[in-house]
Amino acid sequence: MPNYVPRIVDEELAEAIREHPALLLVGPRGAGKTTTARRHASSIVRLDSPAEAAAFVADTDAALASFDEPVLLDEWQGVPEVLAAVKRAVDDDRRPGRFVLTGSVRADLEAETWPGTGRLVRLPMYTLNQRELVGKTSGPNPIDVIAAGDALSLGVAGPAPTLPEYVDLTLRGGFPEAAIELGGRGRQRWLASYLEQLITRDAAGLSGRDPARLARYFQVLALNSAGIVSNATIYEAANVDKKTADAYDRLLSDLFVLDAVPAWFTNRLARLVKTPKRYVTDPSLVGAALRIDLEGVLRDGDLLGRLLDTFVAAQLRPEFAASAGRPSLFHVREKNGRHEVDLLAEFGVGRVVAIEVKATAAPNRGDAAHLEWMRDRLGERFLAGVVFHTGPSAFALTDQIAALPIAALWSAGEAT
Repeated sequence: MPNYVPRIVDEELAEAIREHPALLLVGPRGAGKTTTARRHASSIVRLDSPAEAAAFVADTDAALASFDEPVLLDEWQGVPEVLAAVKRAVDDDRRPGRFVLTGSVRADLEAETWPGTGRLVRLPMYTLNQRELVGKTSGPNPIDVIAAGDALSLGVAGPAPTLPEYVDLTLRGGFPEAAIELGGRGRQRWLASYLEQLITRDAAGLSGRDPARLARYFQVLALNSAGIVSNATIYEAANVDKKTADAYDRLLSDLFVLDAVPAWFTNRLARLVKTPKRYVTDPSLVGAALRIDLEGVLRDGDLLGRLLDTFVAAQLRPEFAASAGRPSLFHVREKNGRHEVDLLAEFGVGRVVAIEVKATAAPNRGDAAHLEWMRDRLGERFLAGVVFHTGPSAFALTDQIAALPIAALWSAGEAT
């Protein structure tokens, strides 16, 4: 595969195949799961192809045993019975490196009777981040560098992107076909079509819900991505009730296009809100849902800030999944709104890296005020704070808190 773009998940996928009998690679449709998984497989079965699926429909166990391992079972949900066959095969022989499954729909996997428990190891895969797009996957994991207190070693080689260039990267997103193969109007058409098919086919096919109402709900989520907005505000804007909104949230999360980042809690900080912070997982879908271009974003300061926050979160998700410390993603806000932190990476035993995203090229200590508040209250549990900004320079703002260009996330180890 000479044109293959190496992914952050590649190393962990190869290691997992060496250690486990069966893996499930999960993520949004169009993220490149099949392309990546096939590099690690000896046999490939497309279960969304009637011709290839026919043998599995007739005799799933016999068909499964007829392929050289590791076997890639792509779009496994085309023949759901294959999960039980994998279970039986693994129960009989737990040799590592036997099966890799890929599929876009997660809903059925949450059922209590799902046969994969204890047999399938799940690995998340996201859309491309910029470190993958620029070919720097062999470099250090930036979140691990920051957690180690070495944030200022991350820098940008050459000119840093300008604010319009950052917005362009945001609207470009990380779906491989749109981000790499298309540009301009072609990319806009692809993203609009992706979103339309997601709503009218994938989502409606799972839930039987009204596509027009679901499309409106997603548009409201896109308009408020990375915003701390009350549930009531979301419900009213989308003209849905709580029950419908909860069902839509679960559905869009199951399709990996919505990430409800939970609120963080600690007894060292009182009066924290419990409302999750909703993110559209790939920022290009915000542009597609709102039908907005670069100029439109630059004219809307509120949307600009939330889009940059959404973009940074999209850069971090693959890094979190590959991090040695396995951090979890949270947000923080006091009930009175006086203090809030855009993103919080929690490592083991409550140790945290706190992150702010600012649409400014010249951050100052005032931009780190919420991070200082958190540092002073958490003490030794506060590993580091970072203010990501749109300027060119990395520098210390105050003790344990650094200002970093957003582009430092894909230029690790290249400080000038």
